[in-house]
Amino acid sequence: MSARRGTKWKLNLLLGSVLGVVVLVLSVTGLFWTPGDPLKLDIMHRLQGPSGAFPFGTDEFGRDVLSRMMLGGGTSLILAAATVIGATTLGTILGLVNGFYRGWVDRIFMMFNDALLAFPGILLALGLVALIGAGKTGIILALTAAYTPKVVRIVRAAVLSLREREFVEASRALGNGSVYTMLRHVLPNTLTPIAVFATSMFGWAILVESALSFLGLGVPPPAPTWGNMLSTARPYLDSAPWLSVFPGLFIAMTLLAANLLGDALRDRLDPRTATA
Repeated sequence: MSARRGTKWKLNLLLGSVLGVVVLVLSVTGLFWTPGDPLKLDIMHRLQGPSGAFPFGTDEFGRDVLSRMMLGGGTSLILAAATVIGATTLGTILGLVNGFYRGWVDRIFMMFNDALLAFPGILLALGLVALIGAGKTGIILALTAAYTPKVVRIVRAAVLSLREREFVEASRALGNGSVYTMLRHVLPNTLTPIAVFATSMFGWAILVESALSFLGLGVPPPAPTWGNMLSTARPYLDSAPWLSVFPGLFIAMTLLAANLLGDALRDRLDPRTATA
């Protein structure tokens, strides 16, 4: 690895880790403790700007924005993590099996998979949420279905290359079965592209979940998420800009952290870039 590339991945890792830790600590803490009640109405303190008592101000119902940001961040991160786990697991299984065995089943399945890939992820998720219904379960199922085809394509492409390698042929020559060869020799060598893509997918899932909540198809109020906080802040962009600034800032921080960590993983783990 060149000195320049080595420095780049370390800087990406450092900055991405710092941003990710800040968001993660606040969001996870918000699942167990918040400085105020994120659902308590307090009309006497509505639309107050950031202050010592309310560091992020209050919303149109007098609720503490910092507390809602923390609780909403925890909800958003759980939804994104569940999406990544679901899409990665399902996509890896389907891509591994189809790429290793090939045949007419693989051709038919990949035609269907490529048809799903023709739809933008957010558009497909929007249609699925409208069909399944809003809420946490609906969002997880919709986002998992939207991103699984991408994982399938990545894993299958890696498997198609690996299945012709010498160590796979050697495993077959030793009498090992297809399942053992696939799990013992092929799957471990697909983990690098899966890990890199999963990191980026986490950021995309946060963004799409926020967009769905912004459109009213996410977690229903009064439960906060960053997306529905942005949605309710629209009428107050001029009079109370902090209502939109802080959720937007945390979404941007999460996306930046995910992209930086994904770039760092790619530069560190991918042999094609590691030797550049």
